[in-house]
Amino acid sequence: MAGDTTWTIRSMLEWCSGYLGRHGDEAPRRSAEVLVGKACGLERIELYLDMDRPLSAGELDVLREDVRRRGQGMPLQYITGTAPFRYLEVEVAPGVLIPRPETEVLVSEALAMLPPAPKPQDSYDRVLLAELRRESEGEGEGESPAEEAAAEEPELLVADICTGSGCIACSIATEHPLTRVVATDIAPEAIALARKNAARFDVADRVEVLEGDLGACIDPEFMGSFDLVVSNPPYVPTAVLSEIPREVADYEPALALDGGADGLDLFRRLATWSLQALKPGGGFACELHETCLDAAADIARDAGFTEIRIVNDLTNRPRVLVAKRP
Repeated sequence: MAGDTTWTIRSMLEWCSGYLGRHGDEAPRRSAEVLVGKACGLERIELYLDMDRPLSAGELDVLREDVRRRGQGMPLQYITGTAPFRYLEVEVAPGVLIPRPETEVLVSEALAMLPPAPKPQDSYDRVLLAELRRESEGEGEGESPAEEAAAEEPELLVADICTGSGCIACSIATEHPLTRVVATDIAPEAIALARKNAARFDVADRVEVLEGDLGACIDPEFMGSFDLVVSNPPYVPTAVLSEIPREVADYEPALALDGGADGLDLFRRLATWSLQALKPGGGFACELHETCLDAAADIARDAGFTEIRIVNDLTNRPRVLVAKRP
């Protein structure tokens, strides 16, 4: 980029698209839009409404560095610091797996195994009934009708094992107000990020993040009381790791990807622990590599699970195993 040239949003989009395309970006225009928007503090639509706006020297400095990193293969999400996941914009950081669209399917299946969340009208009706009961009984000070009605709702206990960024735990907590989630991970970087995301989405009071191997850090007194165990563990078979895209292999943590020779090293332990952690009728949902689902179903069946199903992801590949504790 010549120093005496006036660089506008239009010209920077063109330059960035060309540069990134030459450096292997599969969607260079989209990457250019994201990076120019980040440098200028503008949304995509705002870029196209002000294409002749010149970039400041500071904006150009930010953009040059971001384009350089993207050209080297760094994922866009690590450069921007966020990734979309269901209804959330999750904070992400190097050292922690970036949330994937297929994991949104896992969350949908997990939520479907819980009793449905109360509708706003239902909550209003319960508060109204609590108020009428208080008036008829002549009660004085104490819990408010809202607190009294909320206390009548059964709390649903969920374990999110290998939480990573906390995207699963935060989605479940924000989409189902009766859930209390215990999220675990072995990586300190993931623990810190998951706690930040729980605070970011105002669910830190219902998402507890613990550091440890699978469920070993969860208080034994909770065993047998979980309504749901959900997990996106490391599941890529070791031999397949050599085939994954460069920007994944070079930048995302192998600890969060490598599932052992058959991709099921952690799943075997997880299935055994989950059966013990769940209450009768509790649900188990786990994301796995598309080549592993049939073998995983056999493992779950041998562990004692029933009602085992395999669910396809958005590309119609086998991706999620769901089951119930009898």
